[in-house]
Amino acid sequence: MMLSVPPEEEQNVPPGWTYNPSSWRERLWLVVVALLGALVSGYLASYQWGLVPSVWEPWFESGSEQVLHSELSRVLPVPDAALGMLAFGLDAVTGAIGGINRWRTMPWMVVVFGLLVGPLGVVSVLLVIAQAVWLQAWCTLCLLSAGISVMMIGPAMDEVLASLQFLKRASGGHAPVWRVFWKGERACACAAE
Repeated sequence: MMLSVPPEEEQNVPPGWTYNPSSWRERLWLVVVALLGALVSGYLASYQWGLVPSVWEPWFESGSEQVLHSELSRVLPVPDAALGMLAFGLDAVTGAIGGINRWRTMPWMVVVFGLLVGPLGVVSVLLVIAQAVWLQAWCTLCLLSAGISVMMIGPAMDEVLASLQFLKRASGGHAPVWRVFWKGERACACAAE
């Protein structure tokens, strides 16, 4: 069942779309979920740094310890969970910036949001595969973190698609696309065709 768009939001729906991917209804839950991911990753990073003595693990016995102290988790100079916390934090910030029409007023921010969410999801999938194949151990909270990042990809890419379609219409209207990318609809007369 499709919810109808309130009349005051109709002008913010991209041409050819039935909803506004930049509306708070579409974005707020992404921001909240990204903050949850940052909390989970922060807790895991605290364990990796030795700030908390143990990590919560309800199903895989010592699996979390094996994963969080593995060679893979020490490839970089900072714990991998700390990078996850930073990435989720940036997801939350870039998801929260801008209004309900940011797909056409701030295309650059929408693209940055997508560039943060997409690769984090891919890295999460690769880390889950590494748990199974290389480490042969599982970490419940690592899996939760990966699930959160993968769950965010589709909705984030919807908004990116709306912005890219807006930029394509701008280029068809002979507007300077690079300028429209940075300044949005203010740089062209292609707002809501």
